[in-house]
Amino acid sequence: MRRDSRLSGVLHVLLHMAEQKAPATSEVLAKMLDTNPVVIRRVMAGLREQGYVQSEKGHGGGWTLACDLSKVTLRDIYIALGSPSLLAIGNRTEAPGCLVEQAVNAALLQAFHDAEELLLTRFGEVTLSMLSADVHSRLVARGTSQVIGEHAHGS
Repeated sequence: MRRDSRLSGVLHVLLHMAEQKAPATSEVLAKMLDTNPVVIRRVMAGLREQGYVQSEKGHGGGWTLACDLSKVTLRDIYIALGSPSLLAIGNRTEAPGCLVEQAVNAALLQAFHDAEELLLTRFGEVTLSMLSADVHSRLVARGTSQVIGEHAHGS
């Protein structure tokens, strides 16, 4: 089963955007994630609806942040993405009348619910500014003052 990495990808892009002085085009952002610019535009449109980014058309246009990183949490971005499934596992439903399947599913459903609530709580405790600070401390540890941008990937 393929993992849904949209949240990770969007956070990656937002942190790069926070460091850039000029708007970033969908093409530049797509290169960062090795995806198609259409995918970026679709995702960014959802973030724009929530007020996290804005777009400018025309020459010199592109996407820019429209939010205060200290006020936006991982949970906010997760919700803006449409609250995708957090867990890749689920219950069997082939024999709903089976008492064993019912007992197993009831136990698993509660565990899944508890795990998701814990994860969403943690998402709500981490802001984009906290992630940005972590990136900058990693840059210092690496011994560089390189501003992160489209070419900052690598070791």
